[in-house]
Amino acid sequence: MRTGLAVAVTALVAPGWQQGPPLSTPRTEVAAAVAGSEIVVAGGYLADGNTTARVDLYDPARRTWRRGPALPQPLNHAAMTALAGGAVLVGGYAGRGNPTTTAVRFEGTRWRRLRPLPWRRAAAAAVTLGGRVYVVGGVTDGGLAHAMLAYDPRRDRWRAFPGPTPRQHLAAAAAGGRIYAIGGRIAGADTNVDTVESWAPGERRWRAEAPLPEPRGGTGAAAVSGLIVSVGSESPRGTSSAVFALDLGTGRWGRLPDLPTPRHGLGVVAFGHDVIVVAGGPQPGLTVTGANESLSLRSPRT
Repeated sequence: MRTGLAVAVTALVAPGWQQGPPLSTPRTEVAAAVAGSEIVVAGGYLADGNTTARVDLYDPARRTWRRGPALPQPLNHAAMTALAGGAVLVGGYAGRGNPTTTAVRFEGTRWRRLRPLPWRRAAAAAVTLGGRVYVVGGVTDGGLAHAMLAYDPRRDRWRAFPGPTPRQHLAAAAAGGRIYAIGGRIAGADTNVDTVESWAPGERRWRAEAPLPEPRGGTGAAAVSGLIVSVGSESPRGTSSAVFALDLGTGRWGRLPDLPTPRHGLGVVAFGHDVIVVAGGPQPGLTVTGANESLSLRSPRT
């Protein structure tokens, strides 16, 4: 990582990470997405190791939490993405080691079941591009998933497309008409990768992008202000506080201020010009936090 880029990216930050009111029920391996004016935080592991169906809603403008409608079943390692003012949650483990075909849509006061995934999926990432939901990477029956799944809400139909290099516990973000698959791991926390690839509809294969400055798994990402921001990681050495930003104009990574509460299994979302990071595990393995931290970024074009 070049120092000049790090300085340029850091100059966008104002005024650094801010603490928000914590999640009332700390947990890890959550799914999170923006739905309207709130952030939905769903499922995950509780401190006692049980999987929960609990859903909490955070209003960043009012800095308040409220309880949301529970998931149809307890899930951990699910993926979620915003869609047309709501959110879609897919996959996840029902307990330990049991990937599901779950596909449900958050509609404010309830979850509505969608057509199930054609294959089981957990520890994947989900993004929305062009009005469709894409499920990237993860674990399926027999091992790592090779196909990316795409959901068309108008037809209530799933299709399969070529996926990125197979891996789980990865992050994904959509920006500039492309989907970015970021980091992940092959198996345990000692198999993290620094791989970054991107794909646009109509392309036959994924394109290699500049690798992450460090291998990371159990990670999250969000696209904001011309950047893709990478947050969180777990390895045998601990959890990472490093926050990196891929400048979509230059294709190079820079460094942002460190996350005050290093963690993995966290929810990472973009809300306006802010990156908001909720919950996760502050230590490797099953640990939990309710930490809620945000970083404001000004657009490079303003």
